[in-house]
Amino acid sequence: MRYTINVNGKSSTVDASPDMPLLWVLRDMLDLTGAKFGCGAGLCGACTVHQDGVAIRSCITPVSSIGAKKITTIEGLSADGSHPLQQAWQEMDVPQCGYCQAGQIMSAAALLAKKPKPTDADINSAMDGNLCRCATYIRIRAAIHKAASIAAAPSTSPRTSSGEAAKIER
Repeated sequence: MRYTINVNGKSSTVDASPDMPLLWVLRDMLDLTGAKFGCGAGLCGACTVHQDGVAIRSCITPVSSIGAKKITTIEGLSADGSHPLQQAWQEMDVPQCGYCQAGQIMSAAALLAKKPKPTDADINSAMDGNLCRCATYIRIRAAIHKAASIAAAPSTSPRTSSGEAAKIER
């Protein structure tokens, strides 16, 4: 079937089976490889994207369920890597292997959109289910707090280049 979906502000039409996971549409049909395949059961968070601003697991979301909802991937978080979370991730040197980090950032972005000044408990709750085999959880929490302070501060210029953002995305 043909589906027209809005991903990162752009409308795209794909020919896919109704039960095809959104993750495969993003990666294989739209060449957006930031969201990763981890568990295939919505348990690890590596495939996290936003659907109308809410963090969802794209590996268990069928493309047929998207309709007119807006999808945002790590590639759509900011065009130049200047999103406060991307800045904080770099400044705090969060990634180790990096595989789960796009999903971590997308879950954190949904949290900060709802709670601009999250507590540790807010972060723990929002990030529950995002697994990191390298155990960078302490740096992840610190980076979320850092991103909240970056977002609250007046901005003068982007702190990262698009090349640096690409390191986080892939």
